[in-house]
Amino acid sequence: MKICIFWHRRDLRLHDNAGLAAALASGLPVLPLFIYDSDILDYLPNKADARLTYIFDEVERLSAATAAAGGTFLARYGKPLEVLEALLKEFDVAAVHTNEDYEPYATQRDAALGQLLAGHGVDFFLYKDQVIFAKDEILTKSGTVPKVFGAYHKSFLAKLTDDLLLPYGSAEAFTAANLHRVPDGQAAARPTLESMGFERLEQFVPTADLPAQEVVRNYHATRNTPALQNGTTRISVQLRFGTLNVRQVMRQAKALNPKLLAEIIWRDFFMMLLWHYPGTATEAYDPKMRAVPYRNNEDEFQAWCEGRTGYPLVDAGMRELNATGYLPNRVRMTVAGFLVKHLFIDWRWGEKYFADKLLDYELANNVGNWQWMAGTGAISAPWFRVYSPESQLAQVDPDMKYVKRWVPEVGTRAYPTPIVDHKFARDRAVEAIRAARIAATS
Repeated sequence: MKICIFWHRRDLRLHDNAGLAAALASGLPVLPLFIYDSDILDYLPNKADARLTYIFDEVERLSAATAAAGGTFLARYGKPLEVLEALLKEFDVAAVHTNEDYEPYATQRDAALGQLLAGHGVDFFLYKDQVIFAKDEILTKSGTVPKVFGAYHKSFLAKLTDDLLLPYGSAEAFTAANLHRVPDGQAAARPTLESMGFERLEQFVPTADLPAQEVVRNYHATRNTPALQNGTTRISVQLRFGTLNVRQVMRQAKALNPKLLAEIIWRDFFMMLLWHYPGTATEAYDPKMRAVPYRNNEDEFQAWCEGRTGYPLVDAGMRELNATGYLPNRVRMTVAGFLVKHLFIDWRWGEKYFADKLLDYELANNVGNWQWMAGTGAISAPWFRVYSPESQLAQVDPDMKYVKRWVPEVGTRAYPTPIVDHKFARDRAVEAIRAARIAATS
């Protein structure tokens, strides 16, 4: 029997899934698949990683739902091309369906997979699912890539229609009539965390529900108050792994809060930029910023990582990140700006640390925001702007409720003095960057 495979990746859900809906409508029985990609997992710094625990639990949930619907869900561990080539020998596969991923590794992997499948006479279909507009769908009037968010945002809203946010009927079509069932005992056992060499780590219990309407309505007024437990939507992890779909989130934001809608549009914007400029994952977009003589003091970097800088908002943010894997956006900006300007440490050091720690780590957003703070990106804060962490504290946590939650020793002798003076650090960074930019153009 000919079948098609639907490969789940950053879309761990049955509902409103573009690629899954297309596979279910193809007329061929669908065999859902998830691959624990060893090319990615081998680089995880810790054997206990809450993100992998979350993924594993969601895959098991999908497997149970597939069995209940009358089908079989496959989960395999290994290199994706090797796993899929083995499946071509195990099943009579006519097509592979999956949703697009715009990160450099993913685009290279999918290009190689397309060649592999074509060599076997197997069709390969990719669908837009994790963004509303992708690649070249929003360009300037001259046909170039927009590098100013304001212009991108305006174009995005002009093109956004209610039809683009309608859900796909994947959950409704997920029935035995459209699924392939492997006879009992013939499907290989699904990997476990232990069999892959990992341990469980549960730092959070997110749900796949939309945030409460009250939270969304108040988002513009509460998003920069880190002491509030419900000041933000807390759905970034679900968007990252696709247990919530961006269309769902945008429908709600469009109806209730334009500020939240704008923040979600930033996500599309950064993914578009990364797709066009994949080299920015590891290198400054601005060539004049590629030879900045960062100090890269390892002791100071360690103090930043551990929340021992003597600046309360910076330290509170880093301690929350280390303890929970979460960090409010305004605090992310504060700690990032402090690293790249006050300590004058390469933004890539901070980006890598966030990649290891953030539960919602998203390459496009992370790189985009770090390069924005460093003044090196396609869209950036001015390179000479250096935010005062003390001013940021006064703005977002004037009563120090957030700080005292994470830095209880603040105000006592046990709390360290500031690791560097703000004015001195600002002048040092600005002068060094200015000299590097002049040298790059001479």
